[in-house]
Amino acid sequence: MNCYPQAFSDRIFVRLDGKETKTNLILTNTMSRQNVGTVISIGPLVQSVEIGDKVVFHLFDDLPSHAPNVVVIREKSLLGKLLPAH
Repeated sequence: MNCYPQAFSDRIFVRLDGKETKTNLILTNTMSRQNVGTVISIGPLVQSVEIGDKVVFHLFDDLPSHAPNVVVIREKSLLGKLLPAH
């Protein structure tokens, strides 16, 4: 059975992206933990992002979830959105 996460409160479910991200940021491979991903569910109190946004969040503020490559963070752990390169 496939389950889709429904975030509560100020929580955000993020699917971690692959190592290659096309942005104007330079991402190094020096850390084994990843803090870039795509928002797949937001709680009702979240105001700064929407489902589908690519985000960067504070490293070590994530919690594992029910699915591999999906983490849960609080909205205050967001560092920003990744926008397409022009």
